[in-house]
Amino acid sequence: MYLILKNFHMILATLAISGFLLRGYWMMSGSSLRNNRASKTVPHMIDALFFGTGVWLIVESNLAWTQQAWLLAKFAGLLGYIGFGMIAFRFGKSSEIRMIAFVAAVASFAFVVGAALMKSPLSWFAI
Repeated sequence: MYLILKNFHMILATLAISGFLLRGYWMMSGSSLRNNRASKTVPHMIDALFFGTGVWLIVESNLAWTQQAWLLAKFAGLLGYIGFGMIAFRFGKSSEIRMIAFVAAVASFAFVVGAALMKSPLSWFAI
């Protein structure tokens, strides 16, 4: 069960970042697709499933998540991804601020992936 759940979690991670990048492209190009109802609801559903499978993985593997520095780093990175994403797509006052926030959100997501793969709070710097 753990491997199935882990693979589903990784598929959801791929869908989450792919959708985020697509929405960023639409934002930069001024596409009306960015305001489509589906493009405003589907990412939240994917992100909720992504987060839910992450929590389920922690429960399934009996990890003491408060004692796992790499998991705490993942949660911190997730908060960064969400916060910067909100600035990029909703609260950014100018296109420059939105672009900086978009890049920061993608970097936060990359940090989360690195922390997961390396099992280290140093993420990709643990190599």
